[in-house]
Amino acid sequence: MEYGFSGKMNGLQANAIREIFKYLSDPEMISFAGGMPNRAALPAEILSELSANIFRSGDIYGILQYGATEGYMPLRESSIAFAARSGITGIGIENTLIISGGQQGIDLTCKIFLDKGDCVLVEDPTYLAVLHILKTHEAKAYGVKADEDGMDIGDLEEKIKRYKPKFIYVVPTFGNPTGKTYSLERRKKILETALKYNVVILEDDPYSHLRFDGESVPSIKSLDKTGSVIYNTSFSKIISPGLRCGVCIADPKIIAKMTLCKQAADVHTSSLSQALSDAFFRGGYLDGHLKSILPVYKNKKILMKDAIKKYMPEDFKSTDPKGGLFIFGEFGNGINTADYFYKALKNKVAYVNGADFFADGSVLNTLRLNFSNSSDEQIDVGMKKLGDIFKGNL
Repeated sequence: MEYGFSGKMNGLQANAIREIFKYLSDPEMISFAGGMPNRAALPAEILSELSANIFRSGDIYGILQYGATEGYMPLRESSIAFAARSGITGIGIENTLIISGGQQGIDLTCKIFLDKGDCVLVEDPTYLAVLHILKTHEAKAYGVKADEDGMDIGDLEEKIKRYKPKFIYVVPTFGNPTGKTYSLERRKKILETALKYNVVILEDDPYSHLRFDGESVPSIKSLDKTGSVIYNTSFSKIISPGLRCGVCIADPKIIAKMTLCKQAADVHTSSLSQALSDAFFRGGYLDGHLKSILPVYKNKKILMKDAIKKYMPEDFKSTDPKGGLFIFGEFGNGINTADYFYKALKNKVAYVNGADFFADGSVLNTLRLNFSNSSDEQIDVGMKKLGDIFKGNL
């Protein structure tokens, strides 16, 4: 049968990381590809106890029923306290919308702001899922140059003038894929530039609580006095990705529009997931949980950096993040990491090609490595394999 798929499906390809997941069922595969939390970072015992308490409570029948699209009221309240950890104050319930994972917050932002052919500015490189989401909305992404402190302000301003974007998407703290963190001064400049041209900022912040070195930096939203920043955060990396739970914080007019679109998408985020997240926050488990997992992630980052130095070609340069889950690497000219990808899979090790994170698919000599989900031994073995592959020894 011939199917009359919509025009927006033309040229739409699967998310690169989701495709890699097809290979990860092999127990021998060492994956540096996904952004999964370490198994030890999933608080199964705490969530089991909290779940039992919820099912024994008088609220369980309400939780098992349909809920408000805006979210479970206790979690909306505890999300306000959670946002204060990122310096976001002076907000109320009307500023919150509980979302089914961080990607839904991105998708809802696209739904309320974008028409076919509209433009969004992103850092080059950026979170590859946002590029995928923009394609489903038939929108165009344009990359903005960046350095160690964040987006290049001159390039940002020039591209705002040229492309007239509907919003600017940033992951300013331990960004995916680079692991870099924008300086406070650069955050102020980005906000100042966006305000100058009346452009909304979507600040995506799933990683800032995974800091294992250095001092925290205030969120861009905490600097916002005009309602021009949408703050999008997920609980996936600090509680559990399987709960599919997070929160968007924005001006009430934006939240109202997002709510209308969410009604048509999934009615509301799983009430049980929301109740578990709320109980986790209210029970005071977050600080102790982070205290236990951050040394694990720091150690794995150090092990991977040491293995890079030991095994990878001399011209391979990589970032050295102070938090988050990723290291981004770049080879000298002449290397296309896509040419080595399937050889790596054949040798039971996986990474993500860096080109997938660039708005125009360029910069072929790069790759992203995840250090959080492999054992210490796997990091050493896997990086040795990659080193041998890129040196031509495998």
